[in-house]
Formats: sequence, structure tokens, C-alpha cells
Amino acid sequence: MPGAAAPAVPPAAGPRAGRAPRPVVRPGRGAEIVDLRSHGRARGAAELRFPAGDLVVVSGLPGSGKSTLMHRVVPPLDAHGAVVHRIDSQDARERWEHGRLRRLPYALYRPLVRAAHYLTLGRALRSGESVVVHDCGTLAWVRGWLARSAARGGRGLHLVLLDVPPEVALSGQESRGRGVSGYAFARHRGAVGRLVGAAESARLPKGCDSAVLLDRRAASALETVSFG
Repeated sequence: MPGAAAPAVPPAAGPRAGRAPRPVVRPGRGAEIVDLRSHGRARGAAELRFPAGDLVVVSGLPGSGKSTLMHRVVPPLDAHGAVVHRIDSQDARERWEHGRLRRLPYALYRPLVRAAHYLTLGRALRSGESVVVHDCGTLAWVRGWLARSAARGGRGLHLVLLDVPPEVALSGQESRGRGVSGYAFARHRGAVGRLVGAAESARLPKGCDSAVLLDRRAASALETVSFG
């Protein structure tokens, strides 16, 4: 219509003014500590990016959110189209729980679940492809195995540590309907506490190249773990 005002054109979509995008963090192959907890860094990371073929160990208390984080942020492929192996003992347990032994108490077939988990992990390590593995933190021999595998293949080994209060982890156990005994939880708490304390003092386990510390807020803000 002549004389009518031109319709307003909405501005192009983009980042809000004054708001920088959250960073991509690349934990290095040196003895590097990346603290993304709220008191360690004001803004969390959107992405953790590791070299293709490296091994990443996700540790934390039972109920801290390790499985949830891995399912949400670990992609099936790396930047080159190679497989990224996500090895979670909870996946092995769920397969057995839906199988022929589902009517039996878990304690009876737990050794079979663990054997299946470690067989799957062994195949993933031999593939030479990127691996992200769930680790409870109490079994030093597992980290030793991973360190030897990484060293043989010339690959990096990295820790991602979920540092959450014990009461939050216990609440997480309750919400998923699975818990561990008080004795087992105390062992986990001691082991994870030592890992976090060592990382805070810039002391990494033997064979480990970097550690990333996450609290619940930083873990929720993380969008992806990539390899490339």
C-alpha cells in the first residue's frame, strides 16, 4: 500500500551482544590439568577435543553422572569418520539384565557382566581407534592396563573426573534405583578423592597425560567430547 511503512526486518540470528561463545578445550599430551569446576573457571567449556585415537577415562563416584554424561556427549564417530568406542559397564549390565538371566539376583551374574565389559574394552583398545571408558576409580590395575595400551600405541591417556559431593552421588543412585553398599561407596569415595586431590596438586597417575575436573554444573554445560 502506498505510503505504508516498510515491515520491520528481524535481525540476523547470532550470539547475544557481549556474550562470547564458550571455549573448546584441548587437553594436551603434557601433564596438563584443566579445572572447569565453578570455582576453577567462571565459564565452562562447550567441547573437550582430544587427538584422534586417544583414550579418555571418565571417573567419579557411583551416581555422579558418568554414564549419563558419556551417553550425552560422546559421538559415534571422530572428525575423520572413524569409530569412537564408548565402553560403559552399565551398558553391559543392562544387556545381561534383559537377557536370560534377568530373573536372577545381579550378584550371581555380576562376574559375567564384568568379564563381558573387559572383553569389550580389550577389543576397543586393540582397534587403535578412540576410546571413552567408564571407570569407577577404585581399580588401579584398569588404569595401568589403559596406560600400557596407550604407550604401546603412541596414544594419549586422559582423565575426566566428575567431582560431585557424596550426597549428590547418593541421590543419583537413588534416582536410578541402583545403589552400592556403604562399604563399596566408602572405597569409591576414597579412590575418587585421591584422584581429584592428585589432579589439584598437578600430580597425574602414571601414564596419564591430562586431567579435566568437572563439577555437576560444568558437566551439564558440556556439549560434546570430540576426537580429531
